[in-house]
Amino acid sequence: MTAVEDKPAGRQRGTVAELEAVQDAVHRGPGRRATEAQHAKGKLTARERLGLLFDDGRFTEVEGLRRHRASGFGLEDKRPYTDGVITGWGRVFGRTVFAYAHDFRIFGGSLGEAHAEKIHKIMDMAATAGAPIVGLCDGAGARIQEGVTALAGYGGIFLRNVRNSGVIPQISVIMGPCAGGAAYSPALTDFVFMVRGTSQMFITGPDVVQAVTGERISQDELGGADAHAGLSGVAGFAYDDEEGCLTDVRYLLSLLPSSNRELPPSEPCADRPDRLTPALLDLVPSDPKRAYDMRAVIEEFVDGGDFFEVHEAWAPNVVCALARLDGQVVGIVANQPASLAGVLDIKGSEKAARFVQMCDSFNIPLVTLVDVPGFLPGVDQEHGGIIRHGAKLLYAYCNATVPRVQLILRKAYGGAYIVMDSRSIGSDLSLAWPGNEIAVMGAEGAAGVVFRREIAAAADPEAAREQYIKEYRDRLMHPYYAAERGLVDDVIDPAQTRVRLIDALAVLRAKRVEQPSRKHGNQPQ
Repeated sequence: MTAVEDKPAGRQRGTVAELEAVQDAVHRGPGRRATEAQHAKGKLTARERLGLLFDDGRFTEVEGLRRHRASGFGLEDKRPYTDGVITGWGRVFGRTVFAYAHDFRIFGGSLGEAHAEKIHKIMDMAATAGAPIVGLCDGAGARIQEGVTALAGYGGIFLRNVRNSGVIPQISVIMGPCAGGAAYSPALTDFVFMVRGTSQMFITGPDVVQAVTGERISQDELGGADAHAGLSGVAGFAYDDEEGCLTDVRYLLSLLPSSNRELPPSEPCADRPDRLTPALLDLVPSDPKRAYDMRAVIEEFVDGGDFFEVHEAWAPNVVCALARLDGQVVGIVANQPASLAGVLDIKGSEKAARFVQMCDSFNIPLVTLVDVPGFLPGVDQEHGGIIRHGAKLLYAYCNATVPRVQLILRKAYGGAYIVMDSRSIGSDLSLAWPGNEIAVMGAEGAAGVVFRREIAAAADPEAAREQYIKEYRDRLMHPYYAAERGLVDDVIDPAQTRVRLIDALAVLRAKRVEQPSRKHGNQPQ
């Protein structure tokens, strides 16, 4: 080969070397000091987080060489690669997942035009591919130096959040500040994770709050993980560290389908489908006034006793969880007698409605465990809109087309019985344990209304009252009254709970429902 012929190969080697140098600069980021500062705050870098999220830490990055085009305020002299956000895809338990991760080391993770366009692109790719998207949020909001173009960038994210809602799973993981308009994107997604001590979300920060209202409050108290997981309900999960948080993000993804065009992933089940559950007889007291932990009931009949609870700290009078039955994913909604006696209130209704809607969006069958004394009475509840919020749960169930099985454990009173996926609002099957009581209200209250005059006129009102309570219970509240009228499909032995639920869901797996032609419903707000 002549010297002339050798020149192209030399140039090629030179360009490859240049590429490797650029790629190294992209992965290295702003340098050691910025990384040390991130670690000093107890936070991982964006690339470290992506390494924990994806199988074997493998991640395909797109637009890593992107730089902003803005000028003014010194921006033209500072044009780092990635522009403060890393975008791409990888695999979680072998399935494709898209992600974007704010890099706080670059411009504080703030969003500018190029930054936003990268997120828009990866959200569009996720929708086109029919795969979940995870946002690892650690940014200071809109990039002030870029003005209105930064705000427009957020608008494009919100638009895509809404377009993708119910189409692909969207998960937001808050791992740093998320303030102002930036907080609305997580609120539009399906699940929000937060980390204690390092993540905060709020529309207006503590300084503004104090200036306007005079209230003094810290960032964590205002918008920290526990505030949103336990008080506002914005976050479904709160963790002590990022590693544990990302482990559970992976676990949640293993329970969700890639898109609404698929069923949730099944897996081989080591727990026998014909396993009996006699322990349920002792877990649930026969006295309807005695409390117990519904989580222990769920643990007894799901595969391996394993379930993933959503919003555990918020509205604890309702339990919402994902689990498996014979390897198939199910969503469980249950009253929790250990909290407020299991009544439905404003928060509990909202929590359950949101969960039912999510399950229906992603083809996850629903199992509803009922032990409810009614709706929570009180002026605060009525003025707070319990009618409107309770209607949200009613709407969610009536609108759901996935397989739905109701199981009444003990009591189911009044409108709360109807709302908890009764046969009358479309449950495919309603099962009940032998001690169930379905009625307009408890026997004591009902007797006091129906037989008020007879009790008042009796020589011994208290004895008469007890007699009429027994009469009402025997006539209208015995365990087979609803079954005789076709409102309960079968009364079952609690020991058969797991077997019967698995059998029912297997039969209903191919369920198809044609909805009325409409643009969309107008659900209660």
